[in-house]
Amino acid sequence: MKNVFRILRYVLNYKRYVILNVFCNSLYVFFSLFSFVLIIPFISVLFGIVQAPPVCPEPSMDKDVLIDYFSWQLNDYKESHGIYSCLLYIGGIYMVFVFFSSLFRYLGTFFLTPIRNGVVQDIRDDLYRKITILPVSFFSDKRKGDIISRLTSDLGDVEWSITTSLQMFVKDPVMVIVFFIALIIASWQLVVFILIVLPLAYLLIRWVGNSLNANSVEGQKEMGTMLSCAEETLDGLRLVKSYNAEDIMSDRFKRNNDRYTGLMIKIFRKRELASPLTEFLAITALVSIVLFGGEMVLTGKLQPAVLIGFTLIFARIISPLQSVVTAYYNLQKANAAAVRLYEILDADEKILEEKNAVTLSGIKYGIEFKDVSFSYNANEKPVLQNINLCIKKGQTVALVGASGAGKSTLVDLVSRFADCTSGEILFDGVNIKKFNINSLRQKIGLVTQESILFNDTIFKNIAFGNKDATMEQVVQAAKIANAHDFISRLEKGYFTHLTDRGLSLSGGERQRICIARAVLKNPEILVLDEATSALDTKNEYLVQQALTHLMQGRTSIIIAHRLSTVTQADLIVVLNQGQLVEKGTHTELVEKGGLYCQLVKMQNL
Repeated sequence: MKNVFRILRYVLNYKRYVILNVFCNSLYVFFSLFSFVLIIPFISVLFGIVQAPPVCPEPSMDKDVLIDYFSWQLNDYKESHGIYSCLLYIGGIYMVFVFFSSLFRYLGTFFLTPIRNGVVQDIRDDLYRKITILPVSFFSDKRKGDIISRLTSDLGDVEWSITTSLQMFVKDPVMVIVFFIALIIASWQLVVFILIVLPLAYLLIRWVGNSLNANSVEGQKEMGTMLSCAEETLDGLRLVKSYNAEDIMSDRFKRNNDRYTGLMIKIFRKRELASPLTEFLAITALVSIVLFGGEMVLTGKLQPAVLIGFTLIFARIISPLQSVVTAYYNLQKANAAAVRLYEILDADEKILEEKNAVTLSGIKYGIEFKDVSFSYNANEKPVLQNINLCIKKGQTVALVGASGAGKSTLVDLVSRFADCTSGEILFDGVNIKKFNINSLRQKIGLVTQESILFNDTIFKNIAFGNKDATMEQVVQAAKIANAHDFISRLEKGYFTHLTDRGLSLSGGERQRICIARAVLKNPEILVLDEATSALDTKNEYLVQQALTHLMQGRTSIIIAHRLSTVTQADLIVVLNQGQLVEKGTHTELVEKGGLYCQLVKMQNL
């Protein structure tokens, strides 16, 4: 339960609403209690169960004196105004108490709403912020659907439980405690009798609660798996249809859905057991009270009116007691969700900025990789091993190698999407960890092989990360990327809203928008992950010309898949299984007859 209590710390941001909520709930409890406590002398006088004392006693905090005082006052009113007027008087007082009880109950909920929604908003913001801060390597073994499940389903469970848990810690326990004190004042003997039943109730509730927590953990995991399956289907819908795999994917989703549904049925059945279980135990206690209390009345140990009042107050406790037990079960489910949320919130950021980090103003000489090694986990084989490489300023360097050779990982280290396990990367002889991360990444432009566009306008996609970009600058960047013409032909031009990753555009058009984004950033270091691979022959030629012009005077690192695009590079670096095996120009490496030469022959260059 500690993770739920950690989440409840967010409530401290809303102290004003908490104070108002506690105040209103306290008044609600007060008016609810006295609307029942006053029934004792009312019944005594109206039905002649107990005669009022002949002389009005002085008001006192003593229980018996208070009962005698109210009994005398009511009896006097009945004698003076008649039974019907007395009934109206009693009913009026009771309705006033009920009105204020209902009013403050609503106001308590009114002030609870901004607490609940505000806490969920804060958690969601922190969770999203943490996702953007965590290193790319954190997500290497995570499914996107599972991460989305934590942002939606898990957070939804937490949101739902916050209301009940706040009720549990503020209103309902206060009501139970205050009413219980009233029961002790009325008859401590009957209270002792009730306490005999409580150990059994506690054991039953604890057993069901622990079982519910275990099922909830499994349910959250299954939801993540199911969302991952749905996301994979949407991402690869063309492939699914092409291979006539609709039934295969449907069966796979159905299996996940069946497991999730089965767990949810167990969870809801156990959670819904809370209310009837509590009600049964409470009614059992109520019947026992009537039997035991009836014997006390017959033997003269208890006044009949007190027994009736005691019974009514105890019956009133049942509802908040049910709420407390239900809230406990909800917290068990919320705890399972909170555990998954804090797996992200507590994750080690790893990519930390030094306290005295300096701003990277520019690069004068170049980049050096010095004995750089990297692995995602300490027990796994390194992805990169002892890389030593110098890249001069303004040089175009191509990274070549088979899939999994470590090309993308190497450029990730330059941007500090991950930090090398050993060795260091130097800019002008200074370790990149000494620089402010934002200033470091500001100097690097990235164009990936996969076109990444956001659910926004073309203008904002090109100006992404640049809040001060003007229309003139965006248009100029689009022209360099050979994107201006097709954008202008769109009905809304640069203000065309892209949805679903821009799939309404062709692959080449999407890629040119991404290239325009990098052009606008005007970086000193340009990272191109085969940026022209999605273009047709004509546009590839035009964009390649633009990129060649853009790369002049800039340090460029190209991740090459087609060797024909890097034959003019100043330096070609060949990686194999995480090791640097060759480097040189195209001509030098072909003449050497090594791995690069074999790759060239395989591509018939």
